[in-house]
Amino acid sequence: MASRRASNGRSPLVRKQSQITAFFSSPTPSPSPSTPNNGAFKPSPSPLNPRAARRSTLAAASPSPHKQPPPPAAREEKRAKRDKKERDAAAPVAAAAAPAAEVVGRRLRVYWPLDDAWYEGRVDAYDAGSRKHRVKYDDGEEEQVDLGKERFEWAATGEESTPLPVRKLRRLRRMSDTAVAKSPGLAEDEEDGGGDSTEDEDWKRDTVAEDVSEEVELDDDDDDEEEEEEEEEEEVVAVRSRKGKTRNSLPVSGSTPLTLGSGLTSASGSTISKKRKKVDVGSLDCAKKFSFEAVNTTGKVDPEVPLSCGRKEQTTGNANTALTGEAAERFGQRDVEKFKFLGEGRKDAKGRRPGSPGYDPRTLLLPSQFLKSLTGGQRQWWEFKSQHMDKVLFFKMGKFYELFEMDAHVGAKDLDLQYMKGEQPHCGFPEKNLSVNLEKLAKKGYRVLVVEQTETPEQLELRRKAMGIKDKVVRREICAMVTKGTLTEGEHLLANPDPSYLLSVTESLQQSSNKSQDSCTIGVCIVDVSTSKFIVGQFQDDPERHGLCSILSEIRPVEIIKPGKMLSPETEKALKNNTREPLINELLPSTEFWDAEKTINEIKKYYSSADKQNNVEDVQDSLDSLPNLLSELIGAGDKTYALSALGGSLFYLRQTLLDEKIVPCAEFEPLACLGFNNIRKHMILDSAALENLELLENITTGGLSGTLYAQLNHCVTGFGKRLLKRWIARPLYDRREILRRQSAIATFKGVGHDYAAQFRKDLSRLPDMERLLARLFSSCDGNKRSSSIVLYEDASKRLLQQFTAALRGCQQMFHACSLISTLICTEDSVDSQLNDLLSPGKGLPNVSSILDRFRDAFDWSEADRNGRIIPLEGCDPEYDATCNAIQEIGSSLKEYLKEQRKLLRCASVTYVNVGKDMYLIEVPESLGGSVPGNYQLQSTKKGFYRYWTPELKELISELSKAEAEKESKLKGILQNLIQLFVEHHSEWRQLVSVVAELDVLISLAIATTYFEGPSCCPTIKESNGPDDTPTFHARNLGHPILRSDSLGKGSFVPNDIKIGGPGNSSFIVLTGPNMGGKSTLLRQVCLTIILAQIGADVPAENLELSLVDRIFVRMGARDHIMASQSTFLVELMETASVLSSATKNSFVALDELGRGTSTSDGQAIAASVLEYLVHQVQCLGLFSTHYHRLAVEHKDTKVSLCHMACEVGKGEGGLEEVTFLYRLTAGACPKSYGVNVARLAGIPASVLLRANEKSSDFEANYGKRCRMTKDKHDASSQREDKFSAIRDVLRIVKAWPHPDDQAVSISMLHEAQKLAKVLAVEG
Repeated sequence: MASRRASNGRSPLVRKQSQITAFFSSPTPSPSPSTPNNGAFKPSPSPLNPRAARRSTLAAASPSPHKQPPPPAAREEKRAKRDKKERDAAAPVAAAAAPAAEVVGRRLRVYWPLDDAWYEGRVDAYDAGSRKHRVKYDDGEEEQVDLGKERFEWAATGEESTPLPVRKLRRLRRMSDTAVAKSPGLAEDEEDGGGDSTEDEDWKRDTVAEDVSEEVELDDDDDDEEEEEEEEEEEVVAVRSRKGKTRNSLPVSGSTPLTLGSGLTSASGSTISKKRKKVDVGSLDCAKKFSFEAVNTTGKVDPEVPLSCGRKEQTTGNANTALTGEAAERFGQRDVEKFKFLGEGRKDAKGRRPGSPGYDPRTLLLPSQFLKSLTGGQRQWWEFKSQHMDKVLFFKMGKFYELFEMDAHVGAKDLDLQYMKGEQPHCGFPEKNLSVNLEKLAKKGYRVLVVEQTETPEQLELRRKAMGIKDKVVRREICAMVTKGTLTEGEHLLANPDPSYLLSVTESLQQSSNKSQDSCTIGVCIVDVSTSKFIVGQFQDDPERHGLCSILSEIRPVEIIKPGKMLSPETEKALKNNTREPLINELLPSTEFWDAEKTINEIKKYYSSADKQNNVEDVQDSLDSLPNLLSELIGAGDKTYALSALGGSLFYLRQTLLDEKIVPCAEFEPLACLGFNNIRKHMILDSAALENLELLENITTGGLSGTLYAQLNHCVTGFGKRLLKRWIARPLYDRREILRRQSAIATFKGVGHDYAAQFRKDLSRLPDMERLLARLFSSCDGNKRSSSIVLYEDASKRLLQQFTAALRGCQQMFHACSLISTLICTEDSVDSQLNDLLSPGKGLPNVSSILDRFRDAFDWSEADRNGRIIPLEGCDPEYDATCNAIQEIGSSLKEYLKEQRKLLRCASVTYVNVGKDMYLIEVPESLGGSVPGNYQLQSTKKGFYRYWTPELKELISELSKAEAEKESKLKGILQNLIQLFVEHHSEWRQLVSVVAELDVLISLAIATTYFEGPSCCPTIKESNGPDDTPTFHARNLGHPILRSDSLGKGSFVPNDIKIGGPGNSSFIVLTGPNMGGKSTLLRQVCLTIILAQIGADVPAENLELSLVDRIFVRMGARDHIMASQSTFLVELMETASVLSSATKNSFVALDELGRGTSTSDGQAIAASVLEYLVHQVQCLGLFSTHYHRLAVEHKDTKVSLCHMACEVGKGEGGLEEVTFLYRLTAGACPKSYGVNVARLAGIPASVLLRANEKSSDFEANYGKRCRMTKDKHDASSQREDKFSAIRDVLRIVKAWPHPDDQAVSISMLHEAQKLAKVLAVEG
């Protein structure tokens, strides 16, 4: 039969290069009680069959007699001889016993050479035409078998009626009749082919994986005879084809077959693992004893991260997690029965149950009985998983990353991976898809643990022999822990320049007797892992944590690191209300979230040389090598909370194995001053201002549409876009710096316009250099962990591409800056921004010589094409010496050939290469008798003899050594060059900083052209002292964001606005109809101030303003229901912040304050707040309101009454129709015309008419009803007021008319009429 191999029964599909992973399947569970089993019969499994039961007594032996395995050197030869002998003997026996129809119904065993095992079944039928029997095996499979060509045995008489366990078996499919067995030579050629290719595999269409993939399992047969062979056991391959084609598996050495049980599976498409010899699972221990204690390396601790239980924890920590559909039907019952210790009996690693003090849900205590049932591979997986139940494990097996058990459900649900065949949840993906899948899970809030293979089977064998151990599973180590805040590469980072910040926060609370005066010191450390940037600082915050809220609103951290149960409720509330579902990491105070002292000791280790790290005194005393900011923080002595926050972030990064990658070359920046007891360099924009003004993201969707950032962003680099956001969130509060920016922007709008255009063109295709450089810097981390990882994708080519891209990018940036530097001479002032940025050695680093060195080192383009660096002469002296040695040996070989030609007197003597034999002297056959005696014949060719000589052999040996040394130098040249590049990391970062600032300045210059109407450079008033009056004077002020093309019909109406200054009021009380443009005017003014203090032009004919230290915005109606804060409470909390923090130089914009409560209370609060701001704070501001009595009754020269003009006409049914003019006009508006808005909203006409009538009634009777209500409460007081009014009228009448002044007489008459009207209403 063609399915039988003509060779030794081994699969021709196995390649040694793939043989790198452990068996990953568990022993077969015992049959269920319902399954008949008297112990007399057990089905014989295939070593490639995942569900085969244990072998029967008769079938347990191999087809050949069991022998002690031969030495490894002779193993393959003896196995081939044995298999050939078996085949020769089997064919005649089987042919002689070829049965016919009379055997139908009999039981038999059929030998499968590919599986090297017997399978039992029953002859079901006989086809006389084809002379084949249909054999139905005990696992339910059937096949047509020509028993005359098969090796089989009839079952013993006592076994004919033995009840059979009902189990579904899956075996390796027999080869087709056209299959051709490959010779050992062909097999070796295939083994050298590089292993399984995954380049053409389409995971999205892998819908047949479950139907055609096959399984293999390990057996836990306790055969004592095989105990002696354990030393010969080797870890073997798990090979799979994801398109459903299963490749057979073979042991690296040994001949005894081994079966696999159910459970965790290999890297195959289902549960395919390679065979190996007997495994005693009862005594099998993990191949490697994993310790989760602190590692004895500098600064290294346990990879376990003490994280809080996030929303994904239950998903990864429970076996029976809310499975649905097919997954629930397929795995639900099995998981519940097999993993009872994950349910009610669950304990953490220290034996504590849920609800017990100190219970740690991230760890799991595995029952000893469960551990005994595991294979080495399973045990290894569970040891990782039990310490990281809150994470998804990507477990490397060969060329694939595998997900098992509860992690497989995550892979199927969130990565769209296909479950593999088998009763155990299992899926996976190839090595090349790692970064994509890491990013997908991290963005969805999972923590992902990457467990890499750090040993090959060959290294395992060497370790076993050297140490005398019996490990059977290759070593694996945790090489990465990835979350949404620790992603360093991926499609999202390529497409989105926005950073994903980690925020570490701690505090110290100082309580006072008055709770409203409580203050606290907040320490923060903000980390952008993708750019290796740390922002560290501390500040005094108020009881409402407005400073912290401002930071949170600006950076929107994706992860928060905090000391567990140590933050105040106010701080916790701020973290909750001003973020968007970040991942929360709670660390243990002091031991994990380090204090300042511990942080200082740890941070010094990253910057101490290796020889000093062993000397504690040198580490403690060394401050010279620290970055400047860290030295300042340590030297200040009072920055303990900033240092503690830094310590928390460092500990977390250490757990994610990123600390040594990013800290040594990290960039440290001070936290921008928030204005609490410090010299202010920036305007303060709190969270309310950032959100209400929609500076960085809109309120509707959280996107960029309609934001100031979207209006100003014309940057061409990702790092320029990030800098622009920081400029918008922190405008300048320094007149000199603002003027410098204005000058640079004016240059790019004028004489530098063409230079700016060329700059943008040169850098338009530049990668995100800030992130690219950070990745290169991290590739030279000190722990060298990546050097031991077994990879199949060529990581060096990718690293080389990043290196050459970085070199080209730096060259482009320097070239672009050099072109713009010619503008320096056109600057009028030496003290200009462009001068500081572009002066070589001052702002622009002098990297020209460094780039020249790398250009002279190797050909960048050739390196990209070839995938390796061939250094040019002078780059590496050792490499040059090796090349010179090779050249000298080559010259010696040529000279030697000349000597031999002279000796043999034949010019046709030459060198030839035959296979691996090089430099054979080829001599014509006619000279064969005249060759010297030292010529050693190596081979012949028709008409020629080929010789070596001792001298030639020595030269060839020297050449071989020199070429091997050359290859060794080539392998290290890339890392050497990158290390040289990283040594100048400060220069490269400075170059990126200069380019980013130029990019933003040019972007602001371009943004001017997008304003509608005129634009100007604002005039910043110089402050001459505390008595100066703040000023904001704008003529024909447009809107920085709104344009006519976005407004539909009509165009935006500009306005003249004068607030403050001589002869002008400091506050404008703004009234007008609903939808008349009041809120728009408030935003318009605030955005204009921000633009001016960024240094940009503004949309106005002219603008003069004083510096504003802080903008307060109370606008819009919103609540924080989850924080038990109503709309009105939120409104008043924001107002309280204004009243407590505003200064004379602040600008306040209040929109409809007091509308969240009754009219009288709201109006009273609004009037009181307005009075306080005008007379106590004395700042500038806009106060829009619909309380028209507030506008009419507020008589104050410091307050100007204005309204947004409109025209009112009569429409259908006598309803008022309002035409909005959007023009700021002096005076108060009589009403708000709310019925008109109702009409625009589509309220039915009948409702509108009724509303109009009630509105008229309310306006006519409001005063009367108010006084009637007041009478009920205090009638006596009302009567007294009435008598007082009558007396006033009589007094006026008696004094009228005034004898000298007619105007006074008229005024007295008007007052008397007014009082009379009041009396009439009250009467």
